[in-house]
Amino acid sequence: MYKTPHLVLPKIDKLHELKTYVSNGGYESYRKSLQSTPDEVIGIIKQSGLRGRGGACFSTGMKWSFMPKGNDKPKYLAINGDESEPGSFKDRQIFEDNPHQLIEGILIAGYAMGISKAFIYIRGEYHKWVKLMQNALSDAYEAGYVGEKMKQTFGNDYFLDIVIHKGAGAYVCGEETSLMSSLEGDRAYPRIKPPFPANKGLWGMPTTINNVETIATVPAIISIGAEAYSKIGAPKHPGTLLFGLSGHINRPGVYELESGIPLKELIYSIGGGIPGGKKIKAIIPGGSSMPPIHPDEIDFVNMDNESLKEFGSYIGTAGVMVMDEDTDLVKVLLRLAHFYHHESCGQCTPCREGCGWMEKILKRMNKGEATSHDIDVLFSVASNIEGNTICALGEGAAWPVKGFIKKFRKEFEERVKPNRSFVSLNVVHGRRNTSDTLIQIL
Repeated sequence: MYKTPHLVLPKIDKLHELKTYVSNGGYESYRKSLQSTPDEVIGIIKQSGLRGRGGACFSTGMKWSFMPKGNDKPKYLAINGDESEPGSFKDRQIFEDNPHQLIEGILIAGYAMGISKAFIYIRGEYHKWVKLMQNALSDAYEAGYVGEKMKQTFGNDYFLDIVIHKGAGAYVCGEETSLMSSLEGDRAYPRIKPPFPANKGLWGMPTTINNVETIATVPAIISIGAEAYSKIGAPKHPGTLLFGLSGHINRPGVYELESGIPLKELIYSIGGGIPGGKKIKAIIPGGSSMPPIHPDEIDFVNMDNESLKEFGSYIGTAGVMVMDEDTDLVKVLLRLAHFYHHESCGQCTPCREGCGWMEKILKRMNKGEATSHDIDVLFSVASNIEGNTICALGEGAAWPVKGFIKKFRKEFEERVKPNRSFVSLNVVHGRRNTSDTLIQIL
């Protein structure tokens, strides 16, 4: 079995309770951070090599360093817990099992950047987890770990408030600028960048947005040290990742493992293999928006962003979706296209129209009414969406389409016919027997 350093989800019973968290060293990382200057804390996070766990894999320490210095304006931190990506269900595990480590991570990040207020944005459908997180936050406030009481608890002048915000339930809210629009009470439309959130974010003030897992990792880094953390897992993508295994797998669930674990080991040693001993047809390695992995590639893929790039995919949210040999990939892609068409905010023409076109073509393909030409049209539409939208939802819709066609084109070719007999609705009336109609009228 692969070794599992549990930094984000320690195997401690009742860790979600404040007294258990504190008795196991909880909030000591924040105390330790106060012994350093804010810039030194940012330097520690940079040195650790921590990269965002929300999909973009951007350097967390670098992102923190973009926050302007000084306190002439209010500064905000938004924690992205929208988690609407199909195949991703890791953040809710933190809400449920280790909420105080997330809160402590917010305190450290807030101190490092001079944040005055933090928001935890949780997707609208996560009713249970919103309640669990609110209970943990209320306990932290009462005990003096959050809010103005922090001054007495930690013996420092710095304090911040944390607000839990229940989101609108739309996939696009997971995009950082859409999240800000939603927090402000507006429709969740993505914003053009620049200006970037660090310069003009929530209510026009400097803002940093980080994923739940990213922030929950911060206390562990402060505890064990940047150098020790940087040596865990893949050198260019260090640390542990919360892998969400789903689909045709014997042991689905969330597993905290070192980055860079071989995909084959993840599937067969951790996940217990495929039900019925069936073969694998395809794997989506990082949530539904990531291009797929072909079964011929599985032996060579490691689960870190750099390794997956070599095979035309990305780590994303580390939501690993396994499909066995009986899976109909046309239906899979149709289901994904329907999701992205439904979730497009409609602001950008390429995404608004293109997602609908892709779904229509795949519907024809699924019904056996498409031609070989439709495969090329489908690929072309996806290519014209990619890179031509304000936010990354366009790429999320286009990448799986292009990836499946590139790696599984034969399966799509088997579902089409050479040409299609098609009668336009506009010429039906022109073909009516007009003489018979005139006789009936007379």
